[in-house]
Amino acid sequence: MSQPPRPATGTLDVQSLIDGQRFSAYQWLILALCFLIVAIDGFDTAAMGYVAPALVQDWGIDKSSLGPVMSAALFGLAFGALFAGPMADRVGRKKVLVASVFFFGACSLATAFAPTLGWLTALRFLTGLGLGAAMPNAVTLMSEYAPARRRAVLVNTMFCGFPLGSAAGGFFAAAIIPHLGWHSVLVFGGVVPLVLAVVLVGALPESIRYMVVRQYPAAQIRKVLTRVIGLAGAKSAGVEGATNFTIHEAAPAARSAIGTVLAPRYRLGSAMLWLTYFMGLVIFYLLTSWMPTLMKDAGFTLQRASFLTALFPLGGGIGTIAAGWFMDRFNPNKVIAITYALTGVLIYAVGQGTGNQFMLGALIFLAGTAMNGAQSSMPSLAAGFYPTQGRATGVAWMLGIGRFGGITGALLGAELLRMHLGFDAIFTLLAIPAFLAAGALVVKHLGGRGAAQPEGAGRAHEAVSGH
Repeated sequence: MSQPPRPATGTLDVQSLIDGQRFSAYQWLILALCFLIVAIDGFDTAAMGYVAPALVQDWGIDKSSLGPVMSAALFGLAFGALFAGPMADRVGRKKVLVASVFFFGACSLATAFAPTLGWLTALRFLTGLGLGAAMPNAVTLMSEYAPARRRAVLVNTMFCGFPLGSAAGGFFAAAIIPHLGWHSVLVFGGVVPLVLAVVLVGALPESIRYMVVRQYPAAQIRKVLTRVIGLAGAKSAGVEGATNFTIHEAAPAARSAIGTVLAPRYRLGSAMLWLTYFMGLVIFYLLTSWMPTLMKDAGFTLQRASFLTALFPLGGGIGTIAAGWFMDRFNPNKVIAITYALTGVLIYAVGQGTGNQFMLGALIFLAGTAMNGAQSSMPSLAAGFYPTQGRATGVAWMLGIGRFGGITGALLGAELLRMHLGFDAIFTLLAIPAFLAAGALVVKHLGGRGAAQPEGAGRAHEAVSGH
């Protein structure tokens, strides 16, 4: 693609340069690293659901007593995200991201050796803090290195690591627990992120948009920008001689990142994003936490229950990439609203399909494809909605506040088991939050038109850097 015209003043628009270049090898590296972060995040988040049946049998406890353990990580996820977003907007995406990956890896490893339910609950909460901090910053960093024309599909491609990591956890648990016990799943989920954190220190760059907004030295920005667009592209654009760098987007809506997210321009959209993500996680965490147990109670073997449960997140990669492709071409609010509505229909169908295992597996796969496609697209939707100053906070707060939906789902699963509701009744109830999520995005689209413009449309220079 052709380069945008070079200004005579030595000032370069960083986002325009990225938008005008092909997706480089360095950007592929960033995508791969963020994908790995999100994948191990998905593995560790879902791990307790997969080990729960074996843990119950090994410790001789009632399955409903695991309710606090299941919800502890979700409380950690919520608070981790709420804290990490503003922190990343203040000190940088990379620092918070590396620290959070190391922290949740260490805590997951410690969880494998928890001696009591109390310790298990406390360590899962601490693990959740790290998991909640990692996710929004991986999304934000990737979105800020993606060209605008492909941003949704690239962020969604990265985010599909979450359901794939969750699915891998199911297959891994089914294969290894009979031989090495439930502890082995948590050990694996601890060692991998510890190794990954070391790799991130040297291989992952800070967000270049963040560097511009925070007025990093021009030499530091030039070095990263040259790696992003390539040496030839940098010479063509005059990067070597540039002393000032800008990004074109709306001027900050407030002095602070939190103030930006809650400003009148973004307030309705923020509330609808929170509601949508909340409802989606009610479904996701009830199923990932309790579906193996529900399947076992319905008469399936432990191995078969783990396999069928793993089918739910397995289709997420297909759904997420497809949703991102449509989001880059059509109104993203409408695309994801339709996907949530389809999720509601398919989840209801799962509850009616227990008579045929092949049909049940197919319905679970399709429901997971739609559900994960919609849910995994939400961070991309949020990242495109907020300006750089509040992007990490906006994405993180949607994830953090929405995590209380995950807490609700995990606790609701325990309550539904206690009430002895049938498999079909539980899945009928779960269709309701899917339709509520679809409705919230319709409200965001209809009520927020004109409140926040897409990036690059009639926006003022937000920041200049380079000294």
